[in-house]
Amino acid sequence: MVLLGVGMAWAVFRSGVEWAEPWGWLGALTLLVHLGLMFIPSRIFRPLRLRWAQAQWSSDVPAPSNRSEMVANVMLEWPRAMRTMALAALTVALFRPQTASTVENMTREGIDLVLSMDLSASMLSKDFRPNRLESAKEVAMEFVDRRPFDRIGVVAYEGEAFTQVPITTDHIVVKNGIKALDTGMLEGGTAIGTGLAVAVNRLRASEAKSKVIVLLTDGENNAGQMEPLDAAQLARLNGIRVYTIGVGTIGKAKSPVAIRANGTYQYDWVDVRIDEPSLQRIAELTDGRYFRATNMKKLKEIYAEIDALEKTEFNVLRYQRKSEAGTAWIALALFAMGMEMLLRTTLFKSLQA
Repeated sequence: MVLLGVGMAWAVFRSGVEWAEPWGWLGALTLLVHLGLMFIPSRIFRPLRLRWAQAQWSSDVPAPSNRSEMVANVMLEWPRAMRTMALAALTVALFRPQTASTVENMTREGIDLVLSMDLSASMLSKDFRPNRLESAKEVAMEFVDRRPFDRIGVVAYEGEAFTQVPITTDHIVVKNGIKALDTGMLEGGTAIGTGLAVAVNRLRASEAKSKVIVLLTDGENNAGQMEPLDAAQLARLNGIRVYTIGVGTIGKAKSPVAIRANGTYQYDWVDVRIDEPSLQRIAELTDGRYFRATNMKKLKEIYAEIDALEKTEFNVLRYQRKSEAGTAWIALALFAMGMEMLLRTTLFKSLQA
């Protein structure tokens, strides 16, 4: 019964129940004294024992075996076992056990983000595999997957710019929009300023705490009605941070130089020219950063760094509900005391303690 009580107390402790009061230690001390009196022979606390009178044995009735006597003596331990259980249950109840359940209410402060991507013919250059555009699309979709709580939009530009996907939380639509991007969708050229301005216009009415544009290009501004630095000033006025990425190897790259009659591109080695000073200045004006990606690995690292810089913030309200768990232990103690009294006044009434 002692082992059963210890096991029950350990199960309660492991189930996450908290102890609200220290009075249980007094109960534990009382229980130890009780156990000591049980196991230390004394006149004060003498256990029940069956004694067989030799004179009353008949020659026709066999003497009780040792097993029968042992079973009978074990049965006689039930009253004390009930008393031990009652003390153990009262000890647990004195600790005032409480069950606690934690509830969390999480609200997010997401980021509104626009990916502005260059679709000019030079994005088909083969210094990335299979080319710059496909690499940029692949990494951008991975970036979208890492930001499940943000609203994301997509702007594409060549000599003109357009919104491929308005800012949305439906990231499947965003990824499908990125996947569908291709060169030749607009008039030829590289209108960096226009691409940035259209992205700013997508975010202008946003009420998000943080508004971000990731502008990717592999060349110099040579088209459009908006200068890149003017678009950067517009982003700054609207509280938008711009991260700029220059894509292309150092030196020469095999790039499209002409279109054949059948519509395919003719390639040749061309110097890689990226207007890095303008891209750096755009980032500085908007409290962003400029990055240079010379290969696929570096491009992935850049997007991972931007992901780390622009973390979604969460407000977590945590509160705890507690409920009393001592009633069952008090009931168990009363049951055990009642059983002890019942056994002593009925079955074991004629026996002396």
